[in-house]
Amino acid sequence: MPSDKIRIKDIAERAGVSVGTVDRVLHERPNVSKPAREKVEKALKEMDYQPNAYASALAYNKNYTFVCILPQHSSEAYWEEIEQGLQMATLRRRDFHVSLKLIHYERFNHHSFIAATEACFDARPDGVILVPAKLELTQAFADEMHEKSIPFILLDSYLPDLKPLSFYGQDSFQSGYFAARMLMLIASKEKEIFLMKHLKDGHIGSKQQSNRETGFRHYMRDHFPHIIITEVNLPKGETREHYNLILETFFREHPQIHHGITFNSKAHLVGQFLLRTNRRNVQIMGYDMVPKNAECVRQGSISFLIAQHAFMQGYDSIETLFQAIVLKKEVTPVNYMPIELLTKENIDFYRHQMTV
Repeated sequence: MPSDKIRIKDIAERAGVSVGTVDRVLHERPNVSKPAREKVEKALKEMDYQPNAYASALAYNKNYTFVCILPQHSSEAYWEEIEQGLQMATLRRRDFHVSLKLIHYERFNHHSFIAATEACFDARPDGVILVPAKLELTQAFADEMHEKSIPFILLDSYLPDLKPLSFYGQDSFQSGYFAARMLMLIASKEKEIFLMKHLKDGHIGSKQQSNRETGFRHYMRDHFPHIIITEVNLPKGETREHYNLILETFFREHPQIHHGITFNSKAHLVGQFLLRTNRRNVQIMGYDMVPKNAECVRQGSISFLIAQHAFMQGYDSIETLFQAIVLKKEVTPVNYMPIELLTKENIDFYRHQMTV
């Protein structure tokens, strides 16, 4: 008989005990004698009974709070797509009393991250989704979560030493290596290319971006060592006018450059400048299918975008916590997202959302 057709009454008859005894064993309640428990467990094994985890979770009627800690961001950013995925998955599991609390911290601000972690513990979470900050701070937070037996998922950067429940994101080294290979399909005859960085006080945004650059430079060193890689920095927090001045000066001093890349979602800062100044002979490659980037791809100032399914990272993170905490199932510890290349020809067919 299929497991979902087996009734408690059937198990009780097989074990020779009461229905109430079977119910207490199935729900791990007390007041069951050892002989009776052994009889029920033997019957369950003989009948190949698999409990309905969904029904049990619904019957348990417990409230679950999941907290996500991620950087502050603008409205059209990679993180916004992650939030949309988080919220959609939470909505899907609303019947199980799952709620989501979003907490934002300021990148490069240690006090902001610490305040976010304190607010997280104040919320008494059952599970946490975390975008790492500085390693030492993140390590201290992870250690405290382990002490409190709070499972957590990492996004953006995979740090196995923190012992997360799971990770969602790209293999950033391979992503950078792939980006170089794709860029060289159109820039192989160039003598020089540019690398746009978006830094805060000289610091890069994340370990993920750093690993992408490492992968990129490995490919270039191995296959195109003669091509010069020139960096241009657009400091975080500056005005559009300031960026325009930096880019105008850069391209005037490097008229021989026609291709470039950035390892964050801000390729549109260059792409929009190229469109405004009618520099149709220059293109940049970047990451993430945010609307401003997509429009630059359509108009030709961004050559390629690498997409990493930000929406699905958020959605799957909630679903993984749900499976592990509510349904008490094993989950996959490392989940690398696809490395997908978007161009003018296929960008309008890229799908990143789903419905409940």
